[in-house]
Amino acid sequence: MAFKLNVNGHSTTVDAPPDMPLLWVLRDILNLAGTKYGCGIGQCGACTVHLGGQAVRSCLTPVSAVGNQPITTVEGLSAEGTHAVQVAWQDIDVPQCGYCQAGQMMSAAALLSKNPKPTDKDIDTAMNGNLCRCGTYIRIRQAVHKAAGLLTSAPAKSMMAERQQ
Repeated sequence: MAFKLNVNGHSTTVDAPPDMPLLWVLRDILNLAGTKYGCGIGQCGACTVHLGGQAVRSCLTPVSAVGNQPITTVEGLSAEGTHAVQVAWQDIDVPQCGYCQAGQMMSAAALLSKNPKPTDKDIDTAMNGNLCRCGTYIRIRQAVHKAAGLLTSAPAKSMMAERQQ
């Protein structure tokens, strides 16, 4: 069955069974490998993407449920790595193995789009359900705070623009 999708700002049509998880459409059909398969039951968060601006588990979301909602993957935050979350993750040196980090960044970006100045509790609540086997939770929280600062400060926005060039 053909599905018209808007992925990372680009319109595309995919031929997939209606019950195929969005994760596999992204990875296997569209070759967007940033979204990771973790557990397959929506418990780890490695497959988190934005669907209509909301963080969702793509392993549980059938492609038929997407409708007209735009999909954003980690590749869609910024191809150049200049999104505040990407910059903060790099500056804080968050990842160890890195496997879960795409899902972590997508959850953080969703939080910051709704709450530009989150508290530690806000961050912990929003990130709950994104598992990191390496235990980088403290650095993740630091990076979310740094990204929040980057999103709200003019000098930081200028720095991100410079990185883009």
